[in-house]
Amino acid sequence: MTNEDYLKSLRQDIEFKATLCDKLMVFRSTWGIFSPREIDAGTDLILRYIKPAEDADIFDLGCGYGPIGLTLAKLAPKGQTLMCDKDFMAVDYANRNAILNGIKNAEAILSNGFQHVDKDRRFDMVVSNVPAKVGNEMMTLMLHDAYRHMKPGGEIYLVTVNGLRQYMKRNLKEVFGNYDKLKQGSAYTVQMATKEG
Repeated sequence: MTNEDYLKSLRQDIEFKATLCDKLMVFRSTWGIFSPREIDAGTDLILRYIKPAEDADIFDLGCGYGPIGLTLAKLAPKGQTLMCDKDFMAVDYANRNAILNGIKNAEAILSNGFQHVDKDRRFDMVVSNVPAKVGNEMMTLMLHDAYRHMKPGGEIYLVTVNGLRQYMKRNLKEVFGNYDKLKQGSAYTVQMATKEG
């Protein structure tokens, strides 16, 4: 293979299949987006612990090419799923993957956290595979904004590297007044909190 052929191959979409929550999904992605060739361990873990109502309105924060948001949209066909990412390529691929999988109740938008989400929009569920290097300031904004955008009784589900476990526990308790650790794996922890009232 010539160098030119190799470069050409790198520019082509990566495509793979994955079974998530018993749903066969097809994903296209590209280099530069998180975990472009396969479902990462954090995403795989969190999806084992989320059971949305079929009419749930869901927000996928930092959606990448859409594996979490699109899977949940399939599980909640009577609700609306909004995905967001600050990377325009991720948003583009998430929307293309929605079409590829025949999912009509999900869309992705470009937004840094909740910054570009309609201020009046409310969700039953907020889900995020939290980047390890998100930073304290952004995490504070994300959690407070998630709380504001959630319906009473709404749930937030987060998967983080184990090193952020105690940090997330403290912050979820501070913002939501409650906290539950659903699963601690070898590298990742799934945590959740509920907006009471």
